[in-house]
Amino acid sequence: MPSIAIATLGCKLNQLESEAIAASFRAGGFSLVPWPAVADILVVNTCTVTSKAEQKARRIIRKALKDNPDSLLIVTGCYAQLDGPALAALEEELSPEERRLVVVPGDLKSALLDLPRRLGSPKAGLENWCGDLAAGSPAGDPFAFNAGDFSFHSRSSLKIQDGCDRACSYCRVTLARGKSVSQDAGRVLERLRELEDRGYGETTLTGVNISQYRDDGGRRGGKPRELPELLDFLLQGASRIALRLSSLDPGSISPELLAVLKNPRIRPHFHLSVQSGSGEILKRMRRWYVPEDITAAVQGLRSCREDPFIACDIIAGFPGETDAEFQRTYELCNRLDFAWIHAFPYSRRPGTEAAGLKPPVNEKDITCRMEALLDLARRGRERYVRRWLGKTVEALTEVLNDADGPSTPAVSENYLKLAIPTSDRAGGLSPGMSLRCRIAALPPDSPGRFDAIGEIIP
Repeated sequence: MPSIAIATLGCKLNQLESEAIAASFRAGGFSLVPWPAVADILVVNTCTVTSKAEQKARRIIRKALKDNPDSLLIVTGCYAQLDGPALAALEEELSPEERRLVVVPGDLKSALLDLPRRLGSPKAGLENWCGDLAAGSPAGDPFAFNAGDFSFHSRSSLKIQDGCDRACSYCRVTLARGKSVSQDAGRVLERLRELEDRGYGETTLTGVNISQYRDDGGRRGGKPRELPELLDFLLQGASRIALRLSSLDPGSISPELLAVLKNPRIRPHFHLSVQSGSGEILKRMRRWYVPEDITAAVQGLRSCREDPFIACDIIAGFPGETDAEFQRTYELCNRLDFAWIHAFPYSRRPGTEAAGLKPPVNEKDITCRMEALLDLARRGRERYVRRWLGKTVEALTEVLNDADGPSTPAVSENYLKLAIPTSDRAGGLSPGMSLRCRIAALPPDSPGRFDAIGEIIP
């Protein structure tokens, strides 16, 4: 049986697309082996958000070329979309007959879903497939990535949107993914029902910017269906499956959205793309909201659910960021008491407006700001977990790995990583099981891999 291994870098959207690629190859008769591994076909799904993500991709590609002299290596994703020739050049040291790296631009990534079928034909199938790519066909379909079975995750995901209509000064993803496009609401519901019928207890609605979801298919006299209407439509159209949302814009937390988020089948876990708490920095980032909108968004989310898990993204060291501007970001995060802060050092991205902004913040200051944010994030998460001790939540079990010891990992509805003692259930626990758990205690190694210990409620 031929084999395939997939390495994925970056966002949940990339992870979902890799899941669909894996499912397509498995259906085509391939065995899926964990990365790193020796396999007939290797796929690297790249990210371009930061320079470190690109460096990691190049390192993975070089090692794969070295360790797998007989494998076909396919590189795709956002980095491949923007810098394909640079990635293809990584095998320049090989002779022409030894070269086996194929770069698939991100906008043609869905062509990988067809490759297993093409490989079922004589060897010319691969040559013809590569020829089609070189000719710019087949046209990419951003919504062709429909995984029925998930190989890398116990929880399902569903892509509803791609691209972005914003032009944030630091962001390269819009250059790679293009303008915002949305999946037809009827098709989203059809996919959601398929996942529900397969027994999935929840799915994450994902995209580059799901706040820009807009189905212009026509309804109510031509009024488009935006994210609040889509959520209401899905909740009414599917009977059991819960919905978890990927990242939201702070300026998109409208009264209409808050009204839908009260539904108990929407997980009380929200992630806001905040980036900065300084009004001046937000302007230079070309963001479209002010700090007061961030505060209103958090207050609104807390008003519609009982103590939801609210996280945010913050960029430290944006060009020209002063100590005072960073302090405003720190104070806002401290005051809003986020359950987690995803802090990132600013990464200069070619082709973006911010790449030419000055002055740069020195590395020592960026490091200090990152440390301050991460310390605040850890303390915020501990406070949040302590508030939930003794309470009951719904949780889904995850894939067990060697680091979990005598516990089964699970993720609660409010995004706490729970350790469930394996002895709590006769016959063991399999990935994807839905459980009612009491958040019993902090783990002995807190903070560590788990947020809390969960006890199953019979």
